[in-house]
Amino acid sequence: MSDDATGDPTAARLAEERRTVLGRLAALRGDFDDFVAASGDSNADDEHDPEGATIAFERAQVSALIRAAEQRRDEIDAALARLAGGAYGVCTVCGRPIDPERLEVRPSARTCVACAARARG
Repeated sequence: MSDDATGDPTAARLAEERRTVLGRLAALRGDFDDFVAASGDSNADDEHDPEGATIAFERAQVSALIRAAEQRRDEIDAALARLAGGAYGVCTVCGRPIDPERLEVRPSARTCVACAARARG
């Protein structure tokens, strides 16, 4: 994996993940705009279309995917801020180090496994 301009492979990985999420967001927003345009250009009753999902349903699905991608982008941004501030890899709940294997799987992790498990109840 290549390092970013600072030479930090973690920053490079997070930056690449952020670029991927931003690309996904752009595509999803384009899809959403297409659904809005499709529903605006037609006065058809797609609520009773036997052919499948309605435009409103598809638009709602894309909206949910956009919200999830925005949340992921925000998680990555927060991880980059922790990295810049020297707090990356430290659990935001208990203050102990986050296992490097957890960070390998989820580089934007804010909590250690124990605190994450407690939060899920």
